[in-house]
Amino acid sequence: MNIYEKLNKVQEELVATKNQKNDFGNYNYRSCEDILEAIKPLLYKYKLTQIISDNITECSGRVYITASIKLIDIENDKNDDIIVTAHAREADIKKGMDVAQITGAASSYARKYALSGLYAIDDNKDPDAQKPQKESEKETKGIGTKNIQWITWFCKNLEIKSNKDKEEFQKHYKFNARETTEQAFIPIKTKILTDHPESKEWK
Repeated sequence: MNIYEKLNKVQEELVATKNQKNDFGNYNYRSCEDILEAIKPLLYKYKLTQIISDNITECSGRVYITASIKLIDIENDKNDDIIVTAHAREADIKKGMDVAQITGAASSYARKYALSGLYAIDDNKDPDAQKPQKESEKETKGIGTKNIQWITWFCKNLEIKSNKDKEEFQKHYKFNARETTEQAFIPIKTKILTDHPESKEWK
């Protein structure tokens, strides 16, 4: 088999499960580390190896991380390696992270999507999640991704860590991350910030 036939076999056999969970959004996701763990046995099986590297560039005052993955066929020295890249921009500021951690987070994000592109990892949802919605039901429930990220950071900042404590937090402020609408969450978020002035709003 040439390198493209081997890659096709890896893409067919790879199962990268979503082992991470966002408690507030109540959804599972996969990390870069999850993909790497799943891919290693297949690389060994088909005598492939990969080299991952990062390159930092600046554009209009913003720093971008470019992750590159080189897939190499150990059995073939024809230099027909496959290279895939993906990009991620560093956040301007991230509460609770130093500069190195911000760069590391952007690197992990870029590497994850480079791996997804190389190994044809899709993001299929459960069949039930693909049922057609009525117009009146679209985008009506859930506080939204940005608010979920904010709540996740906020609870971490206040050391609200256990699922029970997170449930109590939502119960106290009378919202449910999956059921409360973005519009309804606006005054709730204002109330949370008023009650906790020591925690500035994360952006």
